[in-house]
Amino acid sequence: MERAGTILRGPELEPIEGRLVVEDGRITHIEEERVDSTDIVLPAFVNAHTHVGDSIAKEAGGGLTLEELVAPPDGLKHRLLRRSSREEMVAAVRRSLRYMIDGGTAACLDFREGGVEGVEVLREAAAGLPLDALAFARGSTAAMEAGDGFGASGANDATFEEERAAARKAGKPFAIHAGEADPSDLTPALDLEPAFLVHVVHPEPGHLERIERESVPVVVCPRSNLVTGVGLPPVADLAERTTVALGTDNVMLNSPSMFREMEFLAKLTDVSAREVLRMATVNGAELGGLEYGPLAVGRPARFQVVDGDSDNLAGARDPVRAVVRRAGVDDVSEVVLEPGRLS
Repeated sequence: MERAGTILRGPELEPIEGRLVVEDGRITHIEEERVDSTDIVLPAFVNAHTHVGDSIAKEAGGGLTLEELVAPPDGLKHRLLRRSSREEMVAAVRRSLRYMIDGGTAACLDFREGGVEGVEVLREAAAGLPLDALAFARGSTAAMEAGDGFGASGANDATFEEERAAARKAGKPFAIHAGEADPSDLTPALDLEPAFLVHVVHPEPGHLERIERESVPVVVCPRSNLVTGVGLPPVADLAERTTVALGTDNVMLNSPSMFREMEFLAKLTDVSAREVLRMATVNGAELGGLEYGPLAVGRPARFQVVDGDSDNLAGARDPVRAVVRRAGVDDVSEVVLEPGRLS
């Protein structure tokens, strides 16, 4: 398999004109040469924070506060989840996963409600799809053991010390929401030594210093934060200190489109387009412990091809800015998700 055009090569997403060659599911060559193609070849996205169970409740709860929408156990989403049958859940989640694939996404790191059954719902919904749906389970240590890690709601909800110890013993990542509505849960969240934090909208200077000192990665979800009215995270400050990845958060509130998330972040902040694209691809893969990410020789072939001559993108002078600030699902001409996905 060969694909030609402008290839966003390596961890720095360097745009080169040339060809990308795939053999047996892995990238074997990236050759810089003149080619007759306007395509843009870039890494597949990794959506670093989702709640795809919310696919059964899209656009529910307009006007509610963050706590009214999502706080366990009686926030609107949790009530709707309890009322839904397993069949409804699986069907709704599968449609969201398919949408993500069509939009160039190879993996999502999903915070899974519903305990062991919630993990099983995600597994069933993802069956046969070329997407890594990683279950950061919630509800019990048994759910964590059935899934790919533990995804805690927040340190103001519980201490999570038992779950953190169990995840460490199982050799699985422990991640936690923190600093979403206010800074009160950031210190106890950091005390748990998480694999990464989610949101971090309201860090104080001491939290930023500690995040940098302890090299704690952060996943930001700016569209969700705006919808819930909690504000926007200091993404540039965070990116200066640690690895930052990008997620779309609740399907209840936002489509799981990484193109929309990138555009939103790029236009509301002074973070460069290249750094935003790294957050959506290379950095997310790193957080998920995935072997793919940058387009480089020896890596699994998991990438997308964007039509640089679409009516939307024709004439763009900067391919990285065009992908981040302008492209959408309709501009994706091909998504290549070869086997050999997990490291």
